[in-house]
Amino acid sequence: MKNMLKHANTAEERSLTYPLATDQLARPLPRFGDFGWRAHGKRVWIDIDNSPHVPFFLPIIDELRARGIEVLLTARDMYQVRDLLQFFGLTCKIVGGHYGKNKVLKVAANCSRALQLFPTALQRPDLAVSHGSRAQILVCKTLNIPVVLMHDYEHSTKTGFVKPDWVFAPEVISDRDLKAKRERTIKYPGIKEDVYVPRFRPDPSLLQYLGVSTEELVVTLRPPATEAHYHNPESEILFAETVRLLSETPGVRAITLPRNTRQAEQLRQEWAEVISSGKMIIPAQPVDGLNLIWFSDLVISGGGTMNREAAALGVPVYSIFRGKIGAVDRYLAKTGRMTLIESVEQVRDKIVLIRRKRAVQSDIDDRPTLRFIVENIVSILEEQCLPIRPSAR
Repeated sequence: MKNMLKHANTAEERSLTYPLATDQLARPLPRFGDFGWRAHGKRVWIDIDNSPHVPFFLPIIDELRARGIEVLLTARDMYQVRDLLQFFGLTCKIVGGHYGKNKVLKVAANCSRALQLFPTALQRPDLAVSHGSRAQILVCKTLNIPVVLMHDYEHSTKTGFVKPDWVFAPEVISDRDLKAKRERTIKYPGIKEDVYVPRFRPDPSLLQYLGVSTEELVVTLRPPATEAHYHNPESEILFAETVRLLSETPGVRAITLPRNTRQAEQLRQEWAEVISSGKMIIPAQPVDGLNLIWFSDLVISGGGTMNREAAALGVPVYSIFRGKIGAVDRYLAKTGRMTLIESVEQVRDKIVLIRRKRAVQSDIDDRPTLRFIVENIVSILEEQCLPIRPSAR
């Protein structure tokens, strides 16, 4: 998703003021005023593996740099990663791309990308961090560089014969599902999207830009990730039924966000009549994903990140994802923050197409997730033995 966030610009807004849980810290927490320059002079390498990881890592990068920690950035050219990096002004080395669903090609691509990442690894980072980059883990294990692997979907955590040194995951995922050493597992409060949602500031001009009246019922619609290895074709059936429901309902405008240009073209061909009627809108330019969600009456999505962003913002959300349901989504469904759609019949039985009260200003509370993650990275930098440095040739 072209999830172009608006984030705080003032020093006060960018400061860390969230309450912090301490039971999962890698080391005891100091007084608030003492931690600003800890780990000064260290170097962290962050590898961005997919487009949702850009907004996720942005505040983490800012806070690490604020502590005097050098951050090396690499990224995989996957979906909208390149566009998001450009939007946020992040200087980043692009390495490798997306090679589809074929498992053999995926393994070969990861090995090839690992080789391409060697020059960055030879810059001797003290710690490598990613949200699921198998290529980074592979090259770091070859060079004895400590690795932090973050993830929030336990069904896509296999890293083969190489294992990360630390695993960061939401506390709602059980140790059994994580399949990692408990003493090397850091459970953070909340969900991944809580890292960056508190920085969001609404901009009500979005609806005018899209040509949508404030009297219309706005639905943010996200197609399934058809190229993902975890994709289930049932999601496409549910998506088609959802489009039919929205097209039949008076006063509904479905703002549809394709995952790439190929999917956008497919939608334009398959739903040409719905698009020409104005019921489905595919924005010509990138839009702020969180802003669109905030000014929508509901969200219907076949992917995880947009669903969880809606839940984090308190917007009604319906998931038509039909892969293996992860612990985070089960938790959100159990607490009433997300509705799982599991059959064609439920599309019409469960999805409630009603207006919600739109706020002019966000009432999102501060959350401890960002500070918790940053403090644990800093703690690992302080306590972790320095990696064995590779000999430059």
